[in-house]
Amino acid sequence: MLKITPITQTDRAAWEPLFRGYCAFYKSDPEPAIAPVWSWICDPQSGLRAALARDASGRALGLVHWEVILRPLKGETICYIHDLFVDPEARGTGAGRALIEHVQGAAREAGAGAVRLATQEGNATARRLYDQFAPASDFILYTFPT
Repeated sequence: MLKITPITQTDRAAWEPLFRGYCAFYKSDPEPAIAPVWSWICDPQSGLRAALARDASGRALGLVHWEVILRPLKGETICYIHDLFVDPEARGTGAGRALIEHVQGAAREAGAGAVRLATQEGNATARRLYDQFAPASDFILYTFPT
């Protein structure tokens, strides 16, 4: 049985290995990100929300980070999932689905019109799950340097 729990200040030891795993998957150095991300999670004013998927023993299997953002084109808000990660040993347990459904519930509670996320085109494992919720959009994501 899975349980989704909001991350609290006492969850760093459960959250950090999952966040490091997420960073490793995307070949990103976690060191510069850990402190600010943890700070944002613990600051209710930041807008970043976070939750863990836990098994029956309480072990953290996965994480999700999201926020409610404005969508000017439609004059509404949406929830944007920034990060979704399930420990490779826990994949297939339903943790990823449960985390997405948790964010969908949070979106409904916030009055948001949709939930969005982006992933790499070649992330076939994740895309098989995401395709069960909705087809991929035809938008292409650009990241401009500053």
